[in-house]
Amino acid sequence: MALPVKDQLRYWGIAAAIFVLLLWALGDVLLPFVIGGAIAYFLDPVADRLEGWGLSRIAATGLITVVGVLGFVLMVLMVVPALVTQLIELIEVLPSLIKQLRGFIEQQFPSLLDRESSSHQFLVSLGETLKSKSGDVLQSVAASFSSAINVVVLLVIVPVVAVYLLLDWDRMVARIGELLPRDHAPTIKRLAGEIDGVLASFVRGMGTVCLILGTYYAVALMAVGLQFGLIVGFIAGLVTFIPYLGALIGGMLAIGLALFQFWGDWVQIGLVAGIFALGQVTEGNFLTPKLVGNSVGLHPVWLLLALSVFGALFGFVGMLIAVPVAAALGVLARFATSIYLESRLYTGLESPEPADQKDE
Repeated sequence: MALPVKDQLRYWGIAAAIFVLLLWALGDVLLPFVIGGAIAYFLDPVADRLEGWGLSRIAATGLITVVGVLGFVLMVLMVVPALVTQLIELIEVLPSLIKQLRGFIEQQFPSLLDRESSSHQFLVSLGETLKSKSGDVLQSVAASFSSAINVVVLLVIVPVVAVYLLLDWDRMVARIGELLPRDHAPTIKRLAGEIDGVLASFVRGMGTVCLILGTYYAVALMAVGLQFGLIVGFIAGLVTFIPYLGALIGGMLAIGLALFQFWGDWVQIGLVAGIFALGQVTEGNFLTPKLVGNSVGLHPVWLLLALSVFGALFGFVGMLIAVPVAAALGVLARFATSIYLESRLYTGLESPEPADQKDE
């Protein structure tokens, strides 16, 4: 005989409260394990595919580990130094860009920036602030990053956790299924399957889209000679998970830099604009429909709200778990809505009489 609903709510409420308290108290400690679990979840379909091709789980995990380590080493040696260098150069050159922009506006539209106007004073103060604070910004970012994340610990623990979880992923899922309450196991498994489908579509799909578009923007912009093409492509790819925002931010930044670098060479400026137009068309008509699908169920506003709330409550770990929690809450909300639409609270004590019976 199942427990009364009141007792079940009490037990599940206590479990949820304990989970939230542990997450709040152990956030920094849990960070490597959350990242390792996310990597294992992301790579589990790859391991399953390799198993389908005849490899054992151990061999599939070993192959994925070797490829991942080689890819990480290659990225550290080739991409990261260039990315950091371009970021530092961009921050250092910002004051001169602001100065050139002010000179261009004064030359072309002198009436808009009278030296006594507030707009002129704003640009002057903005340029001076960027010049004086650019070094402080870099130092603050580096200090915050170092204090928030112990890089050595992450580099040691995260791969180990990811490998062990990937190796035992299917067994862990089966074991959790055996521990579910028998009365609710079918419903929980169905909801878990829906949550997994949302996460698979969004996290894996949008992660792949961001990687493809970021690489495309960076390579294409560097190919046409844009000075900070790598960092612009990185920024554009990073925010692609928000529809249109990646192309908008990256496009505005790239075209703005192109105007300063290629002023008068409208072909080069047009090429930069065309790169983002082609990327946007490709994303909307091919990449997102094929890799993400149309039934993800995570609205961008809901995702931003989840990132903001969990980031404020639990820090960086909260931001990492915001997407899966948002997906789970979305599935549970749709499930609760379907129950409500079938309940007496919605339908009332008596069902409405069909229209054809009223006519009779």
